[in-house]
Amino acid sequence: MNNTVRPFEPNDHAQWVPLWEAYLHFYETVLPKEQYNLTWSRLLDPAEPMHGFGAFDETGRMIGITHAIFHRSCWLPDWTCYLQDLYVAQTQRGKRTGEALIEAVADLARANGAGRLYWLTHESNSAARRLYDRIAQNSGFIQYRKAL
Repeated sequence: MNNTVRPFEPNDHAQWVPLWEAYLHFYETVLPKEQYNLTWSRLLDPAEPMHGFGAFDETGRMIGITHAIFHRSCWLPDWTCYLQDLYVAQTQRGKRTGEALIEAVADLARANGAGRLYWLTHESNSAARRLYDRIAQNSGFIQYRKAL
């Protein structure tokens, strides 16, 4: 793999949007464009606990994205890192791009003293689960949501 994974830079926005939209489409979700702008600004703001990485092919084209959020936990003395979103362009799957993006988040988590890195996926996302089962441990927890 000759791809590069690095933190987002301001000029990456135009390449991030289509991947973000593809990710939202995959999960059958629509967000207002104002949320795109808010999310992007948070990902670039060093005062925010949110971080983002892009995977780029040898031509400089963004082919994958991931977003992570640091938070405290009642169960650990250290920070916890939640890998909230991960998306790799359909044509780039199976080339370890997703694994490289996860490892970039893991490196960031280690560098910031996090005691845990975790993420969620839908039970029907079999392609992602094959990767996740290979590189991490399934905690067995099921997520519930209550609308507020």
